[in-house]
Amino acid sequence: QVQLVESGGGLVQPGGSLRLSCAASGSIFSMGWYRQAPGKQRELVARVISGGSTSYADTVKGRFTISRDNAKNTVYLQMNSLKPENTAVYYCNAFVLTPISRDYWGQGTQVTVSS
Repeated sequence: QVQLVESGGGLVQPGGSLRLSCAASGSIFSMGWYRQAPGKQRELVARVISGGSTSYADTVKGRFTISRDNAKNTVYLQMNSLKPENTAVYYCNAFVLTPISRDYWGQGTQVTVSS
Protein backbone atom coordinates (compact mmCIF):
# COMPACT_ATOMS: atom_id res chain seq x y z
CA GLN A 1 0.00 0.00 0.00
CA VAL A 2 1.36 3.38 -1.01
CA GLN A 3 0.58 6.52 0.93
CA LEU A 4 1.07 10.00 -0.47
CA VAL A 5 1.37 13.14 1.64
CA GLU A 6 1.11 16.44 -0.20
CA SER A 7 2.00 19.94 0.92
CA GLY A 8 2.67 23.38 -0.47
CA GLY A 9 -0.54 24.70 -1.98
CA GLY A 10 -2.01 28.09 -1.24
CA LEU A 11 -2.89 31.51 -2.55
CA VAL A 12 -0.44 33.40 -4.74
CA GLN A 13 -0.61 36.47 -6.94
CA PRO A 14 -0.23 36.20 -10.72
CA GLY A 15 3.42 35.97 -11.61
CA GLY A 16 4.28 34.41 -8.28
CA SER A 17 5.72 31.02 -7.40
CA LEU A 18 4.77 28.01 -5.34
CA ARG A 19 6.41 24.67 -4.68
CA LEU A 20 4.39 21.53 -4.11
CA SER A 21 5.82 18.48 -2.38
CA CYS A 22 4.61 14.91 -2.24
CA ALA A 23 6.20 12.26 -0.05
CA ALA A 24 5.51 8.64 -0.84
CA SER A 25 5.93 5.36 0.94
CA GLY A 26 6.76 2.18 -0.95
CA SER A 27 8.46 1.39 -4.24
CA ILE A 28 7.37 3.82 -6.94
CA PHE A 29 7.93 3.63 -10.69
CA SER A 30 6.77 7.09 -11.61
CA MET A 31 5.41 10.10 -9.78
CA GLY A 32 3.63 13.11 -11.07
CA TRP A 33 1.19 15.93 -10.58
CA TYR A 34 -2.26 16.29 -12.05
CA ARG A 35 -4.73 19.11 -11.59
CA GLN A 36 -8.45 19.58 -11.79
CA ALA A 37 -10.09 22.95 -12.18
CA PRO A 38 -13.80 23.46 -11.46
CA GLY A 39 -15.91 22.02 -14.23
CA LYS A 40 -12.96 20.45 -15.98
CA GLN A 41 -11.42 17.01 -16.20
CA ARG A 42 -8.31 16.07 -14.30
CA GLU A 43 -5.24 16.61 -16.47
CA LEU A 44 -1.57 15.77 -16.32
CA VAL A 45 0.72 18.63 -15.32
CA ALA A 46 4.10 16.90 -15.11
CA ARG A 47 5.55 13.47 -14.47
CA VAL A 48 8.94 11.96 -13.68
CA ILE A 49 9.76 8.28 -14.01
CA SER A 50 12.29 6.32 -11.98
CA GLY A 51 15.10 6.86 -14.52
CA GLY A 52 14.67 10.60 -14.30
CA SER A 53 12.86 11.31 -17.56
CA THR A 54 10.27 14.05 -17.30
CA SER A 55 7.26 15.13 -19.27
CA TYR A 56 5.11 18.25 -19.05
CA ALA A 57 1.84 19.58 -20.28
CA ASP A 58 2.46 22.09 -23.06
CA THR A 59 0.79 24.84 -21.06
CA VAL A 60 3.35 24.66 -18.25
CA LYS A 61 6.58 24.00 -20.16
CA GLY A 62 9.22 26.55 -19.26
CA ARG A 63 7.40 27.65 -16.11
CA PHE A 64 7.00 24.47 -14.04
CA THR A 65 9.75 22.06 -13.05
CA ILE A 66 9.25 18.60 -11.62
CA SER A 67 11.99 16.89 -9.67
CA ARG A 68 12.31 13.77 -7.59
CA ASP A 69 14.45 12.96 -4.60
CA ASN A 70 14.73 9.18 -4.76
CA ALA A 71 16.38 8.95 -1.35
CA LYS A 72 13.37 10.64 0.23
CA ASN A 73 10.84 9.19 -2.22
CA THR A 74 9.57 12.70 -2.67
CA VAL A 75 8.51 14.58 -5.78
CA TYR A 76 8.46 18.36 -6.07
CA LEU A 77 6.70 20.69 -8.47
CA GLN A 78 8.22 24.15 -8.70
CA MET A 79 5.69 26.47 -10.27
CA ASN A 80 6.87 29.86 -11.49
CA SER A 81 5.14 32.68 -13.37
CA LEU A 82 1.79 31.42 -12.17
CA LYS A 83 -1.34 32.49 -14.01
CA PRO A 84 -4.97 32.63 -12.88
CA GLU A 85 -5.74 29.74 -15.21
CA ASN A 86 -3.38 27.58 -13.14
CA THR A 87 -5.91 27.70 -10.31
CA ALA A 88 -6.96 24.14 -9.52
CA VAL A 89 -6.70 21.32 -7.04
CA TYR A 90 -3.36 19.64 -7.64
CA TYR A 91 -3.11 15.91 -7.03
CA CYS A 92 0.01 13.88 -6.51
CA ASN A 93 0.10 10.62 -8.43
CA ALA A 94 2.25 7.55 -7.96
CA PHE A 95 2.32 4.60 -10.33
CA VAL A 96 3.65 1.28 -9.10
CA LEU A 97 4.48 -1.89 -10.99
CA THR A 98 4.40 -4.45 -8.21
CA PRO A 99 2.67 -6.42 -6.89
CA ILE A 100 0.16 -5.15 -9.47
CA SER A 101 0.32 -2.12 -11.72
CA ARG A 102 -1.85 0.66 -10.37
CA ASP A 103 -2.16 4.34 -9.60
CA TYR A 104 -2.29 5.96 -6.20
CA TRP A 105 -3.54 9.47 -5.53
CA GLY A 106 -2.93 12.07 -2.90
CA GLN A 107 -5.73 13.98 -1.23
CA GLY A 108 -5.17 17.08 -3.35
CA THR A 109 -3.93 20.54 -2.51
CA GLN A 110 -5.57 23.78 -3.61
CA VAL A 111 -3.58 26.26 -5.66
CA THR A 112 -5.25 29.62 -6.20
CA VAL A 113 -3.69 32.28 -8.38
CA SER A 114 -5.45 35.58 -7.86
CA SER A 115 -4.76 39.22 -7.18
